[in-house]
This record gives sequence, C-alpha cells and structure tokens, in this order.
Amino acid sequence: MENLQFETKALHGRGLQKDIHNSIRFPVYAGVAFGFESAQDMEDAFLHRKPSHAYSRITNPSVELFEQTLTQLENGFGSIALSSGMAAITNALLALLNKGDNIIASKYLFGNTLSLIKETFKGFGIQSRLVDVNNETQLENAIDERSRVVFCETITNPQMNVSDFSLISKIAQKHNLVLVVDNTVTTPYLFNAKEHGVNVVVHSTTKYISGGATSVGGVIIDLGNYDWTQNPALKKYHNHGQFAFLGRLRKEVYRNFGSCMSPQTAYLQTLGLETLSLRISKSCDNALFIAQCLEKNPKINSVNYPGLESSGFYHLAKTQFNNVSSKKFASGGVISFELESRDAAFNFINRLCLIKRATNINDNKSLIIHPASTIFSDFTSTDKEEMGVTDKLVRLSVGIEDVKDLMDDINQAISKV
Repeated sequence: MENLQFETKALHGRGLQKDIHNSIRFPVYAGVAFGFESAQDMEDAFLHRKPSHAYSRITNPSVELFEQTLTQLENGFGSIALSSGMAAITNALLALLNKGDNIIASKYLFGNTLSLIKETFKGFGIQSRLVDVNNETQLENAIDERSRVVFCETITNPQMNVSDFSLISKIAQKHNLVLVVDNTVTTPYLFNAKEHGVNVVVHSTTKYISGGATSVGGVIIDLGNYDWTQNPALKKYHNHGQFAFLGRLRKEVYRNFGSCMSPQTAYLQTLGLETLSLRISKSCDNALFIAQCLEKNPKINSVNYPGLESSGFYHLAKTQFNNVSSKKFASGGVISFELESRDAAFNFINRLCLIKRATNINDNKSLIIHPASTIFSDFTSTDKEEMGVTDKLVRLSVGIEDVKDLMDDINQAISKV
C-alpha cells in the first residue's frame, strides 16, 4: 500500500529484509559479525558493491530497520543511527566541515551542543559564529566564503524560541549552505523539516522517540534535497552523487568514530516509535494547559511556551508545527518559566512531589530542572544572560500524566514559595 499515514508507517515500518521466520516483531540481532559464503562475497560487502551486513559497528539488521522507519517518517533519503543525540550532531557536522571552515549556529542552543560547537570544534580548526538565526542581518553578516553549515533547533532549549525556517532556509540556499536542524523537541510528527527547506535532520532519539527514556540514542537523516557537490568536505565522495554525505559518514566519520547504536537500543526505540503519536499528543496538550495556568499565576514572572498566544513566537509555531494526522497545532511538551529569584526557583523545585527532579526531556514522566545551575553551569554569568538562561528560570518537561495531578503538584509547590 502507498501513501500510508504517519501512525501506520511508525507501526509497520518497511525494512528491506524480512525476518526469516516471519516474526511480526523484528528480532534483536545482538551478534557482532556476519558470515559469508565466499571471499568474493566478503570483498563485495566491504567495497559496498552489494548490501550486506559484515560487522555490527558498521551496520546491523535491527539498527537498519530503525533507520529505515525514521527515514520514512521524515520523508528522507537515508539515515544513520548513533549512540546518542550528541554523537549524531558531532558526526553530522564533522562530515560537512574541514579545518578552516566555519559553522553559523544559533546562539540559543542546548548547553552541550553549544559547548561542542563553540569550544570543542576549536581543536579541529573549525570556527563557530553564534548569531540570532531569526535576525536576517546577523545571519547574512556572519557568512563568508568558508561558511558551510547553518545549525539550529526547531524550538530552543530552554528558551523556547522558535526558528524561522522561511528566513533561515532562504539564506542558506542563497549561499549554498547545508541547513542542519535538531528536530528533537518537535519530531517529524509535528514538524515537516523537508517541507521547510531543511537539508539534514538530527535527533536525540533518547527523548520522545525512545518511548519513555528507555535508552540513549541519536540519528542523522539526509532529506535528499541538497546538491552535495557544493560541499568541499565531501569532495572525495562527489562521485557518490546523492549518497555523498551518507557515504562519508558510513565509510569514514561514523565508522572511524565508532559511535554506533546498539541492536538492543534500536529494538527499544523502534518499539517507542509505535506509540510516538499518542504520547506526543498527550504531552503537548498537557503542556499547553499548564502553560496557560502558569501565565495566570501572580507568583510566576514569565512563561516561555510558543503555544501561548502571548508568545512572540506563537505565529511562527502555528505556521510551522502541526500534528501530521489531525493538522492540530502543537508546540511540544517543554515549558520554561521564571520565578521571583534563584531561591524561589530552588524552593519551588524542592517542594514538588509528583514531578521528578531530573535532566532529561520528553520522558513519559514530567521532569523539572534549573538550567543555569546544571546544564549551563560551565558557562559564565554573562554568557548565560546573553542566552536567556537566568538564575530565575526553571524548565519543565511535561509528561503524559493526568494534567489535574500535575497542576495539583505545581500549585501546592508554588503556594509554599
């Protein structure tokens, strides 16, 4: 059947190989090595003359099914699954950048991503230029002849800013830059990256996709809409045509860095994809309701959630993020808000009973954290202020519990601040 809907594709997938026993649940191929009938067959596999699995660090049947399912859900060309979201970002960018190149990145990024781009890449001779990617002047002025990539998140974490892809993709295309986007917070269920001019998507599949924080993983998805002959880092692979980017990853960067996804993780996350639409819908509904309630509470200084009509990003979110099944507008399951002071923020967090104090997002359970003292603790006070990560700010990842129970917990904690 053609033109299957999102939920059906997530459930059934479409692997290139059938299980030899016709198991409805594709098994975990936990082994490391795969045998061959002859030396010639082995040579063909290593030279990529024909598709074969040789060693699980390179490819594995269980991981392959997960990759192919996500490729379908993102309407992409091909995928590579990795050991974490950070591994996905690192591998994708290193495959696209040479020493002396620069990356134009949003200055509003998750703390570890920002550290990678701003600090770690210095050792590779790669320069970072951090700008407000929604500011056309800043974005244009940062680009020169050694710029190769624009990188941003769909919704920033924890500021909850929404990237303007009509602007960003237009400028990236004008300068032949690869637009790489972290789609973790929205997933392909809410954001059609290809439709908005994105070239490469990365995910921390640890989040919504895993099915409830069951495992750590990441994925890189080539959406198949960039001419890779425009990227100098892929020069050796230009004769691979549309496979140039994935080719450099498989045969060099991904292979040599060894950050592969385990077959067991692939199994768990393929299972997680089956309920993605149900979980993210409930999470988003809960988040909107809680954000609306928080906005009315006099003890809350401000609320950051693009689903609120009062948000400066409401129009962008409504234009870009829509549930693929019902076309219902949704803005993800993460909220951030400011209280009166750092002490008030800590006091509030400490008094919560149901909501867990933890660092992950998009778990099935609701989680809370103080970003300035944790995720962004390595940055200076000035850096944090510029990024909008104040001492008053808390981040709430909203789960799929009954929203009344969540609000009861939030209200009792706020009442004691």
